[in-house]
Amino acid sequence: MLKSDPFEVSLADKQSVILPAQYIEPFIKDNHKRVKVRASFEGKSLAFHAHLKYEKTGLHRIYFSKTKQNELGVFTNDYFTIEIFEDTSKYGVEMSEELEAVLLSDHEAFTIFEGLTPGKQRSIIYAISRYKSPQTRVDKALLLCNNLKRGVKDPKLWLKK
Repeated sequence: MLKSDPFEVSLADKQSVILPAQYIEPFIKDNHKRVKVRASFEGKSLAFHAHLKYEKTGLHRIYFSKTKQNELGVFTNDYFTIEIFEDTSKYGVEMSEELEAVLLSDHEAFTIFEGLTPGKQRSIIYAISRYKSPQTRVDKALLLCNNLKRGVKDPKLWLKK
């Protein structure tokens, strides 16, 4: 599995980090667009999935949301450590057990889900995983499956009754 050495970064703007080329060169050569990231700062650590943005200027960025910044305790001028790992997950993000179980129990919904674009699949996974209660995740996954089977195309309506 591809892995970078830990390296130090700071926020490039309000919600992104510029990655030094020497640490991500192997990922670029292997055409990895999705990666796992581990960020560390003052004894705290945070793991998440990210999209490597390749810019025409030669810079490479990852999105680092305000929520992640707050969770890690990072502010604008702070330097923190990042490690990049190859993302071996099927969807570019970890799927909750509840969503996976509901999809596996409903072949028709699973087939529709598999036919969606990778970005829409990740959106669904994120939408379900944001709920803290396992029962709520199950309920929302069931609602999602029903809406997919009913032909609901608008992502804003996938979790609505």
